[in-house]
Amino acid sequence: MTENPELIAETPYIWRARRGDHRHRLICFPHAGAGAGAYAEWAALTPPEIELAAVQLPGRQNRIAEDPVTAVGPLVKVLTQALRPVMDGSFSFFGHSGGAVLAFEVARALHAKGGPRPSRLFLSAQPAPGTPGRVKQLHDLTDEELIGEVVDLGGIEAEIAEDEDVMDALLPTLRADFDLWEHHQVVPGPRLKTPITVLSGASDPRAPQDTLAGWREQTDGAFDIRLYPGGHFYFLNDPAELVGDISHVLLEAEKAGSLS
Repeated sequence: MTENPELIAETPYIWRARRGDHRHRLICFPHAGAGAGAYAEWAALTPPEIELAAVQLPGRQNRIAEDPVTAVGPLVKVLTQALRPVMDGSFSFFGHSGGAVLAFEVARALHAKGGPRPSRLFLSAQPAPGTPGRVKQLHDLTDEELIGEVVDLGGIEAEIAEDEDVMDALLPTLRADFDLWEHHQVVPGPRLKTPITVLSGASDPRAPQDTLAGWREQTDGAFDIRLYPGGHFYFLNDPAELVGDISHVLLEAEKAGSLS
C-alpha cells in the first residue's frame, strides 16, 4: 500500500488515490470551474481506512479540450453509470457549491433506481433547495466582473486572474458551470434515507447560514450542520481540519455499524 497515494486519472470521470486495504471511499464533486485536482491535497490527509476518489467533468484539466456540461439531467444519468467502479463498496459523497447539488442529484438518482447508495452526503457551501433569490447571480456578468467576483470569493488567486492565457482557458468552463447551477432547480421528490451533513464557511455570502437548515427536508436520515471560519472557500488554505472532521464522522459511523 502507498502510504500517501496520489490522486490520478483512471477513467474520463474518475480520479482516484488507490488504497488497497480501505474500508470506505469518499467520492468528491468539485465546484464551478474546478476539476478533480481540487482534491489532490486530500489524498494525503485521509486516514488509511478511507480511499479518496474525485469526479472529473468535461472542460477542465485533462478534459480541457471537451465542451463543458450544459444540462444537469444527462450529466446525472451519465454519472450514475460512470461512477460504478467507485461505488462497489461502502462510500459517501462530498460536494462543494455546485458540486454539492450534483452530489445530491446523483444520490437521488441512485435512490430512485434502487442502486448503490452513499452512506452519507457532505454538502458544502450550498443553500438548500427552495431558498432562491438570496445569492448574487454570476453567470451573466461580464468576463471582468465574473473574474473579480471569483477572486473576491477566494476561488482564484489574484495573480492567476491576471494571466490572460490561463483565464482564457478557464473562463468558458467557469461561466458554463455558473450558468448550469444558477439555472438548475431541485424539483420535489422522495426524501432520501441517507444522512446529510451540511458544511459551510460562517461568513459565506453564497451560502448564508439561514439557508442551510432546509437541507433537513431532503432526508429521513440524520442531519447536522457544521460551520467553519471563513467564506465560500473556507477550506482551500488548509483543508486538514475539514478532511479530519469528515474522516472522523465516517469512521465513527463505521464503528457504530451505520456505514454499509
